Amino acid sequence: MRAATLILLVLLLLLQYPLWLGKGSWLKVWDLHRQVEVQQQVNQQSQTRNAVLDAEVRDLKQGTAASEERARSELGMIKRDEIFFQILDDMPVQTTAKQAVPASAAVSGDHH
Repeated sequence: MRAATLILLVLLLLLQYPLWLGKGSWLKVWDLHRQVEVQQQVNQQSQTRNAVLDAEVRDLKQGTAASEERARSELGMIKRDEIFFQILDDMPVQTTAKQAVPASAAVSGDHH
């Protein structure tokens, strides 16, 4: 009886080996699924980028508005007889308020 149990145990282990560690094992299938998910994310990002580039190419082929916008923003060009206005957001603020009296002079009571 002991020999039969040992033989069955060995057969069970031999049958389980391909399932867990063989060529098409669960671990390899799980790893391949993970790689497929990563590749699908990369593909989605590439498709989004390609759609943006395709829209830009179509716009450049069909009209001059995109070319003008690109010339203005990237090259700083303006049209002939056009007035260019540059608006600065961070303008320094000039104050005309009187200077405050230092606290030490106000406390000491210096009156001359």
